[in-house]
Amino acid sequence: MLELKKLTKTYRTGDRALHEVDLIVPNGQVMALIGPSGAGKSTLIRCINRLVEPTSGSVILDGTDITALGSTGLRKMRRKMGMIFQEYALVERLTVMENVLSGRLGYVGFWRSFLRKFPQSDVDEAFRLLDRVGLLAMADKRADELSGGQRQRVGIARALIQNPRLLLVDEPTASLDPKTSRQIMRLICELCAERDLAAVINIHDVALAQMFVERIVGLKAGELAFDGKPTEMGEDVLTRIYGEEDWQATIRKVDEEEVEAEVAAQ
Repeated sequence: MLELKKLTKTYRTGDRALHEVDLIVPNGQVMALIGPSGAGKSTLIRCINRLVEPTSGSVILDGTDITALGSTGLRKMRRKMGMIFQEYALVERLTVMENVLSGRLGYVGFWRSFLRKFPQSDVDEAFRLLDRVGLLAMADKRADELSGGQRQRVGIARALIQNPRLLLVDEPTASLDPKTSRQIMRLICELCAERDLAAVINIHDVALAQMFVERIVGLKAGELAFDGKPTEMGEDVLTRIYGEEDWQATIRKVDEEEVEAEVAAQ
């Protein structure tokens, strides 16, 4: 379980990115984080794994206060937090398999990682994950030969090979076409359910979030503006988060036929 207690981030310039954010994300729950640009979504994700240092407050994962850890403890704790990036963050000249195995760097010694000598158990798990994300046949391809959707699948496999307890996902569909975006969101949600993983997904596409996640949290100016179910996302909520606009075209109304179509596509 992930718990944020009065999480606050104020930069040296005086700009406040987050203000006393309180959240609990139980195991197995996929939570979408929405809000306008500059609302603090990416800062919140990076404060959780301390890529950005919080100014105050606590981040607690499975009972451990991450904000209180020293460098050694933080390195070990980051193994439990898989990160999936908008721009994939793959090493272009390496193969798909090598990129996936890079998720094990926190577990192997320096020389084994430098020489890319991973234990057979790690290699076997990488093959299993590539099969699960639909890329087994591309294990030996270089990353720069892949499409955007394929690269994101590699990023997902790399995060999962850490055997994390939490996924932090930053705009996973921003560079993808609508069909691939649905496939990636569906895959993330399925994997979290299979592994009882909590996930926090920073996403701009409100309709896509409504389609796949069970909980949506809205940020505005670093503060919570909404926390509820996708079905509760009405025009008033979107106006509260983003401001005045005609939101009818944005609100996702999933009827029974659309649900059946989504199930059939899986």
